[in-house]
Amino acid sequence: MQQPMLNIAVRAARSAGEILLRSTDKVAHLEVESKGKNDFATEIDRLAEREIISIIKNAYPEHSILAEESGEHEGNEYQWIIDPLDGTTNFIHGFPQYAVSIALKHKGRLEVGVVYDPLRDELFTAKRGGGAMLNNRRIRVTNLTTMRGALVGTGFPFKVPQHLDAYMEMFKAVTLDSAGIRRAGSAALDLAYVAAGRLDAFWEIELKEWDMAAGILLVKEAGGVATDFSFKDGYLESGNLIAASPRMHQLMYQLIEPHVTAALK
Repeated sequence: MQQPMLNIAVRAARSAGEILLRSTDKVAHLEVESKGKNDFATEIDRLAEREIISIIKNAYPEHSILAEESGEHEGNEYQWIIDPLDGTTNFIHGFPQYAVSIALKHKGRLEVGVVYDPLRDELFTAKRGGGAMLNNRRIRVTNLTTMRGALVGTGFPFKVPQHLDAYMEMFKAVTLDSAGIRRAGSAALDLAYVAAGRLDAFWEIELKEWDMAAGILLVKEAGGVATDFSFKDGYLESGNLIAASPRMHQLMYQLIEPHVTAALK
């Protein structure tokens, strides 16, 4: 049952990616809507989301949907989690780091995940129990066992400035122990890169479910671990996430946990 659903997710992600690519030379003329502090959407986000939903609903009309732009669409216990353009701010500026993210949950358990980078034509896919792939080639998290030499991804808590002080202490601790930190602006791609071994670890505060659902399944199916800041699996609810290989996850947790405030637990 997973494979047909994964095929639909791939078709929808590629179709949305084509919309993004066709719009790259029109970015300067797009209408940009501010949804909140440092939170933007364009007509392309909405167009790509409608395309994804149309493809999914055509195949599975009874399924429910949680989409970044249009919110919840009621249905059965299967729920598609959609971010049509993760990295909208990058897209608006012509910064080449953004992706389409689509995941499927069944009764709360992630079953299928797709992250598609249309600029590089890189398709990251995962299904529960079936491993993680990049363009049909199996991928694995890194086997690094020390922070020395580690390259770590992150995202700044720009929507929740009340957590900035705690985050900066985490940032300082990781910086001093690692080879470097990268903040590229798309959590979906960052998590896909952890799954593919391009990053050794990733952490962020208060992500939305659509930012990370597909990426989390990729990391897990690539042999990695994902938890919240309490070393539990409440990340989809809290939005607080640490993802890495098992050993790197332990090391990241040891660096981050001392700076976790009560509001982040």
